[in-house]
Amino acid sequence: MFRVSVDVGGTFTDLVALDEETGRVENIKVPSVPRNPERGVTDAFEKWLAGHDADRVRLVGHATTIATNALLGQVDLEVPKVALVTTRGFRDVVEIGRQRRAEVYNLFFQRPPQLVERRYRFEVNERVDHDGTVTVELDEAQLGTILSRVKELGISSVAFSFLNSYANSAHEERALELAKEKKTAPYLTASNRISNEYREYERTSTAVVNAALMPIIHKYLTQLSEDLKGLGVEAPLYVMQSNGGLSTATNVSEKPATIVESGPAAGVIAAAWLGELVGAGDIISFDMGGTTAKAGTVRGRIPEVVPEYEVAGHIHMGRLIKGSGYPVRFPFIDLAECSSGGGTIAWADEGGALRVGPTSAGAYPGPACYGRGGTQPTITDANLLLGRLNPGNLLSGGMPIYPEKGLAALEELGGKVGLGAEETAVSIIRIANSMMGKILRIVSVERGYDPRGFTLVAFGGAGPMHVCALAEELEVAKIIVPPNPGMFSALGLLTADLFHDYIRPVVRRVSGVAPADIEAAYRVMEAEGRATLGAEGVPGANMSFLRQADLRYMGQAYELTVRAPKRVDGESLAAMIIGFHRRHAEAYGYSAEAEPVELVNLRLRAIGAIPKPDLKGGKRGEADVSGERRVYYETDGGWADTPVIQRGEGWTGTLEGPAIVEQYDATTVVYPGWRVETDGVGNLILGRKK
Repeated sequence: MFRVSVDVGGTFTDLVALDEETGRVENIKVPSVPRNPERGVTDAFEKWLAGHDADRVRLVGHATTIATNALLGQVDLEVPKVALVTTRGFRDVVEIGRQRRAEVYNLFFQRPPQLVERRYRFEVNERVDHDGTVTVELDEAQLGTILSRVKELGISSVAFSFLNSYANSAHEERALELAKEKKTAPYLTASNRISNEYREYERTSTAVVNAALMPIIHKYLTQLSEDLKGLGVEAPLYVMQSNGGLSTATNVSEKPATIVESGPAAGVIAAAWLGELVGAGDIISFDMGGTTAKAGTVRGRIPEVVPEYEVAGHIHMGRLIKGSGYPVRFPFIDLAECSSGGGTIAWADEGGALRVGPTSAGAYPGPACYGRGGTQPTITDANLLLGRLNPGNLLSGGMPIYPEKGLAALEELGGKVGLGAEETAVSIIRIANSMMGKILRIVSVERGYDPRGFTLVAFGGAGPMHVCALAEELEVAKIIVPPNPGMFSALGLLTADLFHDYIRPVVRRVSGVAPADIEAAYRVMEAEGRATLGAEGVPGANMSFLRQADLRYMGQAYELTVRAPKRVDGESLAAMIIGFHRRHAEAYGYSAEAEPVELVNLRLRAIGAIPKPDLKGGKRGEADVSGERRVYYETDGGWADTPVIQRGEGWTGTLEGPAIVEQYDATTVVYPGWRVETDGVGNLILGRKK
């Protein structure tokens, strides 16, 4: 039996199939189809099914960027007509937001278009106080009129977000019930079911984003399921969420806001699993694919998460610009990214300065050297000219390469910036490395962590080519390149567990909350999680629960998330507060033990464990040296004759840099001053020569 995962990227769609009996992993990479992403999935499956029986597939995992692409305005992913029903006086909360200007000095900056037009925002008489007290009863007659109007307008998706519904959701739930009775619209969202937290703007925005995505994601997953069944694959479909956990396609169709960062999360989860496998607790994950480069942090084998993300927002220097996107309150794997993928285009501005990104050549036409019509030079073209990539082909001969076309593109760009082709290529690599070095610092140094104590896990089709230079910049001593780095994010789908996150708002001083009440709230959430996991077929022995709490000093606007005890009593609660002080000092450089602490939210993650891949190591043997070529190393500022090693299945050994290690899905560049060896499960372990 096989477990199969498919990761749809901007350039390639990756399929990984794990043989549960032998532990053997099979990999297939096909070009993505941006306007029809499910076509890339079925293309990969058709290729794999040419040698396997469809009924041997036990589970299908899937990561996709379709939610983000829809909000970014991708062609053929039109956002449907959405309505918002809210408390009287709050119809404009999604437009007012936090009055934050994303670009303070740009007089012409425009916020992203509203997902729900003002004429489709309706107000109803009702009011709930911050403590859950009903001060104005829900006007059901008025609500009925609104729902009838929404139905007349032909609106396909409706979001309900009432004031303080996190404290008392009775009115919101009643509105949802009436909308279902009247068959107001095919898709309905209640804010308390998506983001049960205070902060009206963020909760309402999350509900609206969810409502906007429901028709798109439901259609996509339904079509994908039908296409797979058409190929004979009847296995259940699971989708990667932004928090790094899997969920059933049915649950995701109801809560599509949970998958807006589906694809990038898989790589960090895979890095965390790999760290546990090899005994490395603190990890920086570095994923350089065809379109972007991404970095995340794993501490104590647990990925770092953030409670909010601005979907479709702008990225500047690796940082998401606040106020530039649509806020979604949901746990997200904490990632920094930049437009530095293999297909990122290099260009000259009006002043003749060399620029890299943010535009990507994508799957089509791709880099100039792919010979598919692309004429602009990319990072891939630069790596090819500098000897890092095989000048004959990629994908183990499955993809021809045209070095002369890459050279022509670099020569043309060089003429615009006053450099030769070689100097242009070196400059492109240096700029790309600088951009990627920034995102690695964002997730380490800027989070209060010393990267010198971390292990760098490099993956993606281009990650292992650049990782040595980045490790030298951050003074990281150890690098791990997994057995199939170009397919590692897809493999991450097979290492993820089922996750469901629950939250209970408190917003009170810790000293004013009884430990018994906190324990009771956690037990209620655990019961909900147990029921959800049970409905997904998870046996009780495979269920576990992670307790967390959001804390802050009184007067602060934002909180930090810390681990909560397995059983809350006076002593364990005091220990949790000490942990908060410690985390605050780590994040901000100081703590204030004398200040009162406020408990904002209780969080619980219900985890349904899925058996992990059992990678099989190969027998130790000599390196298969297939040849030698000249390679340019920007850290040494020159060319060097470099042996080329074929990383075949089961190859193990030790090498001194410089060296090139080629394989089906990636190329690893071992810089001078580094050495590489393989471990028992086939990872490449890179370290500085002593």
